[in-house]
Amino acid sequence: MDDWRPCPDGFALARTGEECLLMLQECEVGILSLDHEMGPGELSGSEVAARIVANGTFPREIYLHTSSEYGRRSMYQTLYAGKPDDVVLHRGQMPDEVLRRVASESAE
Repeated sequence: MDDWRPCPDGFALARTGEECLLMLQECEVGILSLDHEMGPGELSGSEVAARIVANGTFPREIYLHTSSEYGRRSMYQTLYAGKPDDVVLHRGQMPDEVLRRVASESAE
């Protein structure tokens, strides 16, 4: 989920919090990467994290790629407190190795 960064190969892009939540409800999401500052009038990453917890719509793995330290801390605390044991939560952005693996798998 990001309002302006380009979408890496192999991923589906949600430009708004609402799009992200809809994808989590309707699709099997393996890896989710969340931004925090989504622009005026849009759900923040913290609000999306709270709805993920409330709805129980967790992906298998979550990265937090925001440049906002406040946003990263807020999302992490919310998600960590509510996530199932099998969900892997990372405090930072997705490593290049993961980006390459996903791009390679989607090209097959």
